[in-house]
Amino acid sequence: MADNVVLQMRNIHKSFPGVKALQGVDFTLRKGEVHALMGENGAGKSTLIKVLTGVYGKDEGQIFMEGKEVLIHSPQEAQKNGISTVYQEITLCPNLSVAENMYIGRLDNIYQNWKKMNSDADKILQSLDIPAKATQQLSSCSLAVQQMVAIARAVDTDCKVLILDEPTSSLDEQEVEKLFKLMRDLKARGVGIVFVTHFLDQVYEICDRITVMRDGKLVGEFEIETLPRVQLVSKMLGKELDDLSDIQGEYSTYQNKEGEAPVFEAEGLSSDAGIRPFDFHIRKGEVNGFTGLLGSGRSESVRAIFGADRILGGNVKVNGKPVKIKKPIDAMKQGIAYLPEDRKRDGIVGDLSVRDNILLAQQVLRGFLKPFTKAEADKIADEYIKLLSVKTASADTPIKSLSGGNQQKVILARWLLTHPEYLILDEPTRGIDVGTKVDIQKLVLKLASEGMSVTFISSELDEMLRTCSRLIVMRDGRMVGELSGEDLNQNKVMNTIAGGERE
Repeated sequence: MADNVVLQMRNIHKSFPGVKALQGVDFTLRKGEVHALMGENGAGKSTLIKVLTGVYGKDEGQIFMEGKEVLIHSPQEAQKNGISTVYQEITLCPNLSVAENMYIGRLDNIYQNWKKMNSDADKILQSLDIPAKATQQLSSCSLAVQQMVAIARAVDTDCKVLILDEPTSSLDEQEVEKLFKLMRDLKARGVGIVFVTHFLDQVYEICDRITVMRDGKLVGEFEIETLPRVQLVSKMLGKELDDLSDIQGEYSTYQNKEGEAPVFEAEGLSSDAGIRPFDFHIRKGEVNGFTGLLGSGRSESVRAIFGADRILGGNVKVNGKPVKIKKPIDAMKQGIAYLPEDRKRDGIVGDLSVRDNILLAQQVLRGFLKPFTKAEADKIADEYIKLLSVKTASADTPIKSLSGGNQQKVILARWLLTHPEYLILDEPTRGIDVGTKVDIQKLVLKLASEGMSVTFISSELDEMLRTCSRLIVMRDGRMVGELSGEDLNQNKVMNTIAGGERE
């Protein structure tokens, strides 16, 4: 079996100020296997990958390629040793052609033989069955094809180890299938693939083995056939998984007073994001949600409520009184908070500290001429870091150095600090680990029991059914149904999305 091993990492240690990120971690990758690297956010997966690819230097430990010890001090050295990485955020140039992206940084001189480059690129694309032409502009390709071009670029550099870091997070089912076909082709060629993901279904579909990490330590390495999903989840969490189906039962339901006006109601609301005019309301202490397929208009509907897109028409009332919400600051002044779908683009300010990111929305409401004192800022930040169990070395840590799940908690803290009456959460649990997901769901139900109104959107239907008492079903930019009580089940939702057709 040793002859079949392409990569070994032994006893890897890495510390940052105040955090032991890796503690004695081992990792083994065989030729021609897809090996999942899993763990909660903050488990150390990204740090291990960065040590392997030369982004971080290790404090202790050894790395072997095909039995020979290697020293990797930079991504270039990693590449020379046959290690290539494709990150979640595609790092290509959309304004260049597919071939230029594949060979960028590797062209010998400015007098490159373009004909030969395009021909070589086409051969690689064909051999990997990637539906793209060397000469077409990259921006004209779908996200999945761009991801494949990034892989083709990596594979063409005599790659022995391919690291795919959350490659499917922005892809739909058909695109994921195309990517898996490519992974299977590479596996057949003997390439060892490290697959970092949060999607359990995908792990069980494509992977051969799983390495689980927790709190910077190795939990274990498992054959996929011998590890049931429930066990995998409990190993990632470090505890037996509760029955999540009834987390609603842990919290009392908020009782509305008779005749009390909804916290928010809209009539004929529409925006320039393609949403048909819709009516909507939410009561005090209610958790409702928007569901539907990707592109159905879920996010666009809540963006219209918050004034994040240009409003074209409609009437809005808050607590029974007519108000004008044309832009986000109008909504914030009415006690509405919105956690956006894309935390990297619309949420975090990467270079600012955890503390500054928490204070940001409240500071906007107060006005920048009334800054928080240092003592106030420290007290608030520490309170919310503790409340949401944010894993950070300190409140001064730049938010970009936190794991995705912890970044999400910081943005949630930012909005909770504004003490909203109505909180909108768009995909608050996307790309984060199972444990943090449950924490956020429980927090939502706790806030609702205390009287906060929450709109919750998730691509995971079971999560919506666990958390919401009413679901608005969307299809093609319009509302096509509303479900509550006994109708809140998977079949009913899917039938409503499909338009009442038989399965």
